[in-house]
Amino acid sequence: MINGAHVIICSRDAEADRAFIRDTLGFPSVDAGGGWLIFELPPAEVAVRPAGGGPKRELYLMCDDIESQLGELAAKGVEVTRPPSDRRWGILAGIRLPGGAELMLYEPRHPVARGLH
Repeated sequence: MINGAHVIICSRDAEADRAFIRDTLGFPSVDAGGGWLIFELPPAEVAVRPAGGGPKRELYLMCDDIESQLGELAAKGVEVTRPPSDRRWGILAGIRLPGGAELMLYEPRHPVARGLH
């Protein structure tokens, strides 16, 4: 039986991004050896949509109040790369990881798949 999902972020500065996820986002972690941190994520869901230019994967962190979340992150010095934008399915924004990658946040409008078990 499948019992979880594992997400990998490929980074130009893995140490800084690990510290960001640990210290700024506050996600608990375990050390898998040699400082390779594996972070616990909040409940997750997966969606499948048509690909416009070939298969790809995307990662979005969900929140209940995106304006409040962005304010908390900005107070910690996090760069907001995309201000909140209203989409049909929710409100989308982006933040910058120390390694340079953009991490997307969104406040969903659709029913979330939490508590199905």
